[in-house]
Amino acid sequence: MTETLRQDIIGNPHLLGKSDIKKLLFEYSLPAIVGMVIVYLYHIVDSIFIGHGIGALAISGMAITLPIMNILSAFSALIGVGGATLTSICLGRRDEKGAASILGHVTILNTVNAFFLACIIYYFLDPILKAFGASDVLLPYARDFMSVYLWGTPIIFVFIALNNIMRVSGYPRKAMISSFVSVGLNVILAPLFIFVFKWGMKGTALATVFAQVLGLGWVLLHFLDKKNYIHFGKGFHRLSFKTTKNMLSIGISPFLMNLCLGLVVFFINFGLMKHGGDLAVGAYGIINRILTLFIMIVMGITMGMQPIAGYNYGAKEFERTFKVLKYALLWSVAVMTVGFLMAELFPHFIAGMFTTNRDLITISARGLRIALAMFPLAGAQIVITNFFQSIGKVKISIFLSLSRQLIFLLPLLLVFPEFFGVDGVFLSLSVADFVAFVVAVFTFVYQLRRTKRKLVG
Repeated sequence: MTETLRQDIIGNPHLLGKSDIKKLLFEYSLPAIVGMVIVYLYHIVDSIFIGHGIGALAISGMAITLPIMNILSAFSALIGVGGATLTSICLGRRDEKGAASILGHVTILNTVNAFFLACIIYYFLDPILKAFGASDVLLPYARDFMSVYLWGTPIIFVFIALNNIMRVSGYPRKAMISSFVSVGLNVILAPLFIFVFKWGMKGTALATVFAQVLGLGWVLLHFLDKKNYIHFGKGFHRLSFKTTKNMLSIGISPFLMNLCLGLVVFFINFGLMKHGGDLAVGAYGIINRILTLFIMIVMGITMGMQPIAGYNYGAKEFERTFKVLKYALLWSVAVMTVGFLMAELFPHFIAGMFTTNRDLITISARGLRIALAMFPLAGAQIVITNFFQSIGKVKISIFLSLSRQLIFLLPLLLVFPEFFGVDGVFLSLSVADFVAFVVAVFTFVYQLRRTKRKLVG
């Protein structure tokens, strides 16, 4: 790719309707992928530090917090993802004023949302953790982490949302740099707080929050600069009911997906605790880290797809809209195939990175092989679901999001463990991936035929 193309794209979102689709997807996906992977790598690094610096049970304690983290992610996505999607659609319609107004909405709504959510969860923290499966042994680990992390949620919510808007508004590499800045500080602080200061799980949470503060500062400097394409202006604090409604209607899909994921993780932890105990929960903590790492790469591709698909759909360039989907599908399936092969061929090595506990390694390795058996198909399902969200077809995106979690996975988690024990929990994930893929393909084909009929008509 030429330097000229990169300079044209960065800071000029209207090139989304003119430049080569494959180059555009690469230009927008690569920073998003790097940003997503770098951000998630520090979760993996944290888990490695926790496993070796605090102990195997601390990994299990972190796994107990996953449902709460999913709930927090759901509320963050409700506003953040909706704001980013609406921004790209507005830019496709050349509505720069509308795109700029979203900055204030995202900042204020996320701050208020995160603060009240943190207060409620903090007040009921112990009962919530126990309800999510924390034993007397795991409760102190989970409590120590969440009691610190919760107070950083307003910073985290706003940082993630504004960083996404920076990406879709023509600055994907700058958004990537903000992730680098945040992760770099976290990687420095986490081992310092755990191994040197001996702050345990609280130190892990503090490192995460401090890193997000630095990242937020970087993003705010960008949007305060009037030279940038969209930026904070006078009256940014004024909220519009229409804009808020549109933002929430688009964000409801990832909101429900993350909320349902929290419910799913609850049942996963419940089944593992019932049939395998504390170490089985810790095994899922390890598996979840690896599984999510590859999903983050695919999400990075879909984040690159989002502004391109949203812009061209808003500009009624349907051929370009479907072309970017094709490339996103090919790349995502390839990435998930790599994850599948790693899980099948090197599961013990992967688990051994997180702990020296032989029992935990054995459970984790077997779980990896089972849980990631249908991984390539899951990649396609994720892309199709996010494609419908990118073009504003909220109801379809919600259906595809919820079908995998609620209609397929939850019933399997209630039935399979009773017959197959711990293996049944991980088998549920693979079977749900397969069925959800089939439904997503049929839904897409049906919608594609409807679109073609409209174009012919």
